Formats: sequence, structure tokens, C-alpha cells
Amino acid sequence: MKIYISGMGNISPQTTFDNKNFLDEIVSHEGSRLNIVDPPYKEILNPRLMRRMTRIIKMGVTSAKICLAEAKVEMPDAIITGTAMGCVKDTETFLLAYGSEESTLLTPTAFIRSTHNTVGGQIALMLKCNNYNFTYVQKGFSFESALLDGILKLKEKDGENILVGAVDEMTDNSYGIKSHLGYLKEGIKNSLDLFQEKSKGIIAGEGSAFFLLSNKENENNYAVLSGLFMLYKPKSQAEIENGIQHVLSPQGLELKDIDAIIIGKNGNEEKDGIYDDFLKAFPSETAVLGYKHLCGEYETSSAFALWMAARMIKEQRIPKATIIRKSDAKELEHILIYNHYRGINHSFILVSKI
Repeated sequence: MKIYISGMGNISPQTTFDNKNFLDEIVSHEGSRLNIVDPPYKEILNPRLMRRMTRIIKMGVTSAKICLAEAKVEMPDAIITGTAMGCVKDTETFLLAYGSEESTLLTPTAFIRSTHNTVGGQIALMLKCNNYNFTYVQKGFSFESALLDGILKLKEKDGENILVGAVDEMTDNSYGIKSHLGYLKEGIKNSLDLFQEKSKGIIAGEGSAFFLLSNKENENNYAVLSGLFMLYKPKSQAEIENGIQHVLSPQGLELKDIDAIIIGKNGNEEKDGIYDDFLKAFPSETAVLGYKHLCGEYETSSAFALWMAARMIKEQRIPKATIIRKSDAKELEHILIYNHYRGINHSFILVSKI
């Protein structure tokens, strides 16, 4: 069974929300913090409902709604969400109120909204959907776990249209904590120069991306989701290279068949060497692309990479802003996404032409 990506909605630090242009006009950010470019929420959401939504809920619900509208599906057979941190702002609001010396009787609203499955629940309420609804919270595997669940439901014929997505937000406090722990780069003036900055640390990002996975072939589909493999704390480079084969071998593919590789380089010289070693296994003519200089580093950033790969396959072009190493390939048939989060959670996603 082929699994198709038939619709997408992506809200990110770039103008990606309307699917009209594909990284043609790049937004550069100063410093080590990349916040999303807000879409015109009032044109997409009911203003009355929107007033009750916090920022991350608006991000998630809007990207899901854009995805469903593009796929022309009103009711998905399942809603599966991945998030590493959940509704951080509401969690902060509740904890700060709870820790206040003046607090007596706390309102439950912030606590109710702080749970990790809030976004999935709000999407279901918006659609009046009583179908399967699950949220995965597994740090750097959060999105991949949601994606795997969606794949399995289609393969088991437990639905035909599965809404799968990921959402994570960054607040002032969470950014401050990362800065205090020394996770962030210092003195970076332009996020687009990330790969030229040979130093420790990353630039932090956020985003929300949803995909409609379907077993139905139609002319509007973007691409085929051909493979997915996750690897936890590999002990050697050989183990990582073996992970590639778990994705390629079932499709009868070899390393030379990959036309482009999207890697999760984030500018941290301590961990980017893993990608450099990974690329040594591939032919030198294979295109190498990056994406974290566009969306920043966060646990579910691979959702941005999947959006990027699917657009590339459908439009048969590689945006200039993504290129790390050029290629003369005339056709994009197979794109491999390789990402790791802090050297712990490694994932491989294969996207192919229909």
C-alpha cells in the first residue's frame, strides 16, 4: 500500500502558511530566537472561538484547518499529534499563579489548557470529530511517533484519511532557560548565516505542521511517504548507516538512488559532525539541503523538513535558500530526511515521487 501526502498546513518562522509560494521570499531573523510568522488568523478561524485560544492552540488548529482544506477532507478518520513540550505558556501561567504568595483560589482554565493533548482536542472540537485522537510526547521522537501511528492505521485499513501533525511553541521563559543552560548561540546577527557560524549552541525555533495521510491516489497528492525509521542513542556510525538501510531496502533502493538529502544541521559544532560523517556514505553528486536556519531547532522540527521534502517532490525544484551542496540531478524521485535531536533521537524519513 502506498501512503500519500494529500494536504499540508505549515506555520513556521517563514511565510509558509498559505502554500502559495515555496520559500521564495526568505525571512531572516536576528539573534538566536526564531518565532513563527503569524498567518491572518481572523481570515481562517472563527473570531469568537479565536478569542478563547492561546497562541499554540491557534497555531495548531490553523495549520490543521489549512491542511484539511487543501486535501478537501472535512472529517479525518483520526487526529494524531506530536509535541515535546505541549502548551508551555499555559503551564507557565498556572505554575506562576500557583507559586504566588497571594494565590488563594486558582482558576482551572490554564491548568486544563496546559495538558499536552490540548491541541488535538481543540482540533476535534472544531471539526466535531469523535474519531481516534492521540497525542505523542516523546521528546525528539514526538512527531515521528505520531507519523508512525498514522502509517500503521492506514496499513491496517483502520481509516482512509489520517490527520498527523506536530506543534511546539517557544515562550520568553523557555527561551530564557535554554539561554541560561548555554544551549543557544551568542552574537549571531543573521539566522541565514547559521552554517557559517562555527561555534557551540543552536538557534531556537518553533512551529506547527499538519499532514493529511491517505491511501487514495489523486492528482492533488504531493508525494508518497515511503519509509520511516527511528534510532535511539546509536553507539556507532555503523549503526546509523545501518538505519539508512532500514528505510531504503524495503523499497529496493540504494544510496545512489537518493536525489537529495535534507539534514538537520543546526550550527552546533559539537553535534553537526554526526551529519558530516553520515554524508560520507553517499555519492558526492547527491544534493545536500538544510532547514534549521529557516525554522530553528526544536524537538519536532522534522515536521518542517517533511513539508519541505513533499513540496520539492511535487514542484520538482529545490529552493536556493536550502542548498548546502548542489546537485545536477534533473529529477527528484527520492528525498531522504535525516535528523537527530541532541545526538539522542535519530530519525530517517523517505519521501518519493508518486
